[in-house]
Parts: sequence; structure tokens; C-alpha cells
Amino acid sequence: MKNKKVLLVEDEHVLAEIVRESLESRGFIVSHAETIKNAFDRYYENRPDIIVLDVMLTDGDGFSFAKQIRNIDLEVPVIFLTSRSRTQDVVEGFESGGNDYLKKPFSIEELIVRIMALLSRNGLIIKDRQIARITKLGEYRFEYPNGILSFFENRRTLTTRESEILQMLLINKNQAVDRKSILLSFWGNDDYFSGRSLDVFIAKLRRYLKEDPSVAILNIRGQGYKLIY
Repeated sequence: MKNKKVLLVEDEHVLAEIVRESLESRGFIVSHAETIKNAFDRYYENRPDIIVLDVMLTDGDGFSFAKQIRNIDLEVPVIFLTSRSRTQDVVEGFESGGNDYLKKPFSIEELIVRIMALLSRNGLIIKDRQIARITKLGEYRFEYPNGILSFFENRRTLTTRESEILQMLLINKNQAVDRKSILLSFWGNDDYFSGRSLDVFIAKLRRYLKEDPSVAILNIRGQGYKLIY
């Protein structure tokens, strides 16, 4: 992970310095911003490999920043740092384009593990992007790992995690995929907040697939999810 660029957006000076020093000691290149305005400047200057983003900032909130980043960059992973723990905050975080959600206070080691996990998955997807596999789902076409979901002439580019979850369901089509297995594969744990974020991703995939009623992601009680078509 040496030389990977991290954009750290955090207005708590002491915490920011601790995170910066810890990441730099492991070979990351860290660019720090304390406001959303400065974060945009740093983003365009450095084009980071990952963004570590505080939710509550002096000139706005991290959710809004993430939404704007997603308008121009569907690939860069985003980890939210926040003291908020309400269910609706977690849901909003993932709906705004976040890939992970870490509650304050947190351990630096846990943050680093999550950063490395997201960078590893994202790197593999980008490296293999030229070798797309196309699967038919009813009237849909799904290109993996490009993450392009097409319904006739309408094309949607999925985020990395949306694409990965859909691919896992596709590999196991017409079979129940254990919920815990999905959580451990993509979040590294099966705690409440990871579970809520998975619910958000499943809901979004269902919306994307609603044009063809023969395609559905079913809840299998006590197990997980099943993709049928």
C-alpha cells in the first residue's frame, strides 16, 4: 500500500495529526483538509486513491461532499468518520456514496485495516477493468467488473461495492447467499452498522433492477438473499 494517496478531511486538529502520522508511518501519502472547500482543492490537486471523511465539518457536512464527489468519481472509496450513530445517519452515509462507516472514537489500527481492505478490492477491480464479463439478467445486461448495468439503451455505472454485491448474487443465482458471508466479505464484520449498510445496498440494487419484474432480489428468512431471474 506504499505511495497510495489518502485525502483526510477532518477538522479536529489533534485527531487529524494522529491519523496523518499513523498513515504516513505506513507509507501512505496523506493530504489533509479541514473544510469542504479545501477538500475539493486537495481532491483535484492530488486525485487520491481513498478519502477518509469526517461527517460534521465547519462549512458543511461530509455527506454532501461525498455526493458531489460521486458525480465526478464513482471509483474512489470513501470512509466516513463520525460520532453520529443513529440508524438514519448510517443509511444517509451509504446512500451518499460511502463505502464504509467508522464511529468515533476508533482505533487507528481498525481504520488502517479498513483502508487497506477497500484499496485492495478497488485495485483488483480497476486492474481487471479491460476484461469485462457480460451477464444477462432478464432484460438487463451486467458488465463485470466494469460495473455497468444496462436496460436496453439506458446505462448505469454502479459503485464498486454495488457491483461486487450484485456479482456475488449473480454467481449464486437462484440460491440463497448467507447474509453473514456478504458482511464478512465486504465489511469484515457483521455488526449492526455493517448490517444496516448492506440493507441500503440491497435496496439500491432492487431499485436499479425494478424495470424487469422477472428479476428480483428476495429476502430469505433466517438466511440472506437470493437473486432470481
